[in-house]
Amino acid sequence: MSKWDKEYIKLCKKILEDGTEVINRTGINTIKIPSYHLEFNLQDEFPCLTTKQLYFRQAILEMLWIYQAQSNDVRWLQERDVHIWDEWEINENGVWHANQNVLEDGKVVKKDIEKNFGKEYAHTIGTAYGFIVRKLGLMDKLLDTLKNNPMDRRLVISLWQDEYLSTAVLPSCVWSTEWDVTDGYLNIWVHQRSCDVPLGLPFNVTQYAVLLSLVAQVTGFKPGTINYSIKDAHIYVNQVEGIKEQIERFEKDGDYEAPKLWINPEIKEFKDFDNSKELKDIKIVDYKHMGPIKFPLAQ
Repeated sequence: MSKWDKEYIKLCKKILEDGTEVINRTGINTIKIPSYHLEFNLQDEFPCLTTKQLYFRQAILEMLWIYQAQSNDVRWLQERDVHIWDEWEINENGVWHANQNVLEDGKVVKKDIEKNFGKEYAHTIGTAYGFIVRKLGLMDKLLDTLKNNPMDRRLVISLWQDEYLSTAVLPSCVWSTEWDVTDGYLNIWVHQRSCDVPLGLPFNVTQYAVLLSLVAQVTGFKPGTINYSIKDAHIYVNQVEGIKEQIERFEKDGDYEAPKLWINPEIKEFKDFDNSKELKDIKIVDYKHMGPIKFPLAQ
């Protein structure tokens, strides 16, 4: 049985049983708990859900878009048939539209939002994610320090930079990682400020497991543990039936084994991992799953 599926279903049940329904900017209420913590050991299992199909190619390419290509240009993803950021793409005129809840005179009202970022940000998500990584040289600094001073206790990547929040379409949800080396193992602590458990969390956990594994390979360490810290773990009310179906699948047939991660052992530099549509250097093998579950996206 996949350990990750077991822990994931435990979290989903806790939200449904103990959570509080709240309003939010999207106009679709969520059921939330204030915080949650997960822990993974990549020596024991590669975390990739089996109770529903995870589209790992898209998940891994999004991660490479942020940390390897260091891009905020949505077209980079679209060229690789990845469309998870299409709803947040600033149009060719530099404008982004959404229909969201806002506060007016102390009341929550649903309004059409139009924000002008300027044409220089056309086809991007503004100053978020890969923009921050490139602007501040965060990934280059991390790799260099791991190779040359792995005992350093300041191995932090923070995508939450106040001066760039106002020009970001969506400030980073997974906003910080802390890294350390212990007994030859590279470990990571991931912080997420807001977590769409049905849609986002399965992607994010697999993404950071892959990122840890890639960085470990090119810096000469073995992949170790992931501590995963969540603030505001939520399920949108229009996702509840899908989660109930996933819980039912687990309770009925939840004996699938976790898949394995294959990384091309010839790659020695992070920049050299293939990030084409084919994703030639990174594969999820022996992946048995229970099929897709379609969850609606809240913008």
